[in-house]
Amino acid sequence: MKKFIILLIGVALFLPSCAIHEGLTRNLNSKTTEVVLSQNNYKIVESVQGTSKATYVFGIGGLSKQALIAEARADMLSKANIVGNSRAVINETVEVKHSLFPIIRLYEVYVSGYIIEFIE
Repeated sequence: MKKFIILLIGVALFLPSCAIHEGLTRNLNSKTTEVVLSQNNYKIVESVQGTSKATYVFGIGGLSKQALIAEARADMLSKANIVGNSRAVINETVEVKHSLFPIIRLYEVYVSGYIIEFIE
């Protein structure tokens, strides 16, 4: 019976995980282009989202947080199809989710925004 209780406590200590969600609505770039939408000369076309993931074992592996955000932003912009068009991405939001297991940490970064198209 004692072995069973020790085994149960051991399993209880090593199996649980926690997930933390962090949303960043500020711009993390030091170099930006500002789009002022003071006139009604645009329309919202669609929303777009990019993702990136990293896994760390004993704290080793994966990319830095800034690199994960940059990778997710690049993924979002590749899906946005704004090159060569009169379009821009606005209201960019960065969300970071990380799950913690006893020796493994998983990071997922989501960057989302709205694509607008200028009509005049």
